[in-house]
Amino acid sequence: MERLLHYVWKYKLYPSQELTTTLGIPFTVIDPGLPNTDAGPDFFNAKIKINDTIWAGCIEIHENASDWYRHHHDINKAYDSVILHVTGHDDSEVYRTNGEQIPQAVLPVSETIRRNIEWLLHQDKPIPCLSVIKEIDSFYLSGWLDALRSERLERKMQDIFHLLEQYSDDWNEVFYIILTRNFGFGVNSDAFEWLARSLPLRCILKQRNSHSQVEALLFGQAGLLEDEENCYYYRLLQREYRFLRKKFNLTPLEQSLFKNLRIRPGNFPHVKIAQLATILMQHDTLFSALLEASTPREIKDYFRVHPSDYWKRHYHFKNFSPENEKKISENMLNILLINTVIPMFFSWGRKKNRPEYCDRAIRLLESIPPERNSIITTFTQAGISVHNAGDTQALIQLKREYCEKKKCLYCRIGFRFLKRCIPVSS
Repeated sequence: MERLLHYVWKYKLYPSQELTTTLGIPFTVIDPGLPNTDAGPDFFNAKIKINDTIWAGCIEIHENASDWYRHHHDINKAYDSVILHVTGHDDSEVYRTNGEQIPQAVLPVSETIRRNIEWLLHQDKPIPCLSVIKEIDSFYLSGWLDALRSERLERKMQDIFHLLEQYSDDWNEVFYIILTRNFGFGVNSDAFEWLARSLPLRCILKQRNSHSQVEALLFGQAGLLEDEENCYYYRLLQREYRFLRKKFNLTPLEQSLFKNLRIRPGNFPHVKIAQLATILMQHDTLFSALLEASTPREIKDYFRVHPSDYWKRHYHFKNFSPENEKKISENMLNILLINTVIPMFFSWGRKKNRPEYCDRAIRLLESIPPERNSIITTFTQAGISVHNAGDTQALIQLKREYCEKKKCLYCRIGFRFLKRCIPVSS
């Protein structure tokens, strides 16, 4: 209930001519104020007019007026600046620390607003408003998608900054970890990240003149060289890894972490590790090189690799497969740019105060075709048009951070849906 009152107050979702204090005095909201995310009253810099006097100060909101005392605001001077106490139930008068009574109002919330909020928050559907989303004005929706795209980039940037703190601002090491994680292709993402964290990039770079030793490091560290196989190449990698494990004092992961079930053969962890090994051995400072790339095609060329010849006839170590180059597909290249290169460019630009890299990241995102997955299909079938990967990243952010978390009250689509339900213009 209190969250609903916050929302209705913030966006003025009430009939303004009905506002009176609990003493029957009419008042007008000039400015509802700014939400306060720190300790203290809920809104600051608010302005209201009671009779002929304009008051400027803070607004505090509670479900029950008596919560003022339950939260001990009556003895906290930080709340002496409150000019109006907004409540859902008037069960007590409220006072400042000096004994002055504070004006109080029961906020009118229309039954239509209540009913529609209940409908949004209790829909047993992955996307509660899907049936009405097509009714939202396209210009308004486009603005919300732009904001969501920025939110998603900011979230990824914070993840990168956290890694930079852990790895002493080593951008190449952080890039290596994120790149490796994204070779996990969803189901194996965590396992691939653990692989990168357990195998420092310096170990790979020291052996990068030997393709078999780079593969041995990655496959061995992933725990994928622990079986008894008759394959000559497998035994070669085993011997190489035994030597390198002692050299670098490594502890391998459990091979059970890496999943093959319900994965297409081209995305088996063995194939992805082989592709990754080829990329890593070709460049000692890959991220630094990418920063100098001038076009999307040039960036993708750094990842257009073919694993060693052994992998032309294998998806894993156990059986032969029809001959296939096992090259990285165009779709996979786009995914690597979306989830690895673009967030790194954006973070680099923000961290180094180089806005041109932030702009470059956004332009690059908008140059990539829309992603294809179940989330995007659901929205497009509901009538939302997508034009590029910027749009699809925005929709993924919407689904995961608002729809799945039932944060309809903080979504502009939810707001638009509720705003049109107000019976009297505010």
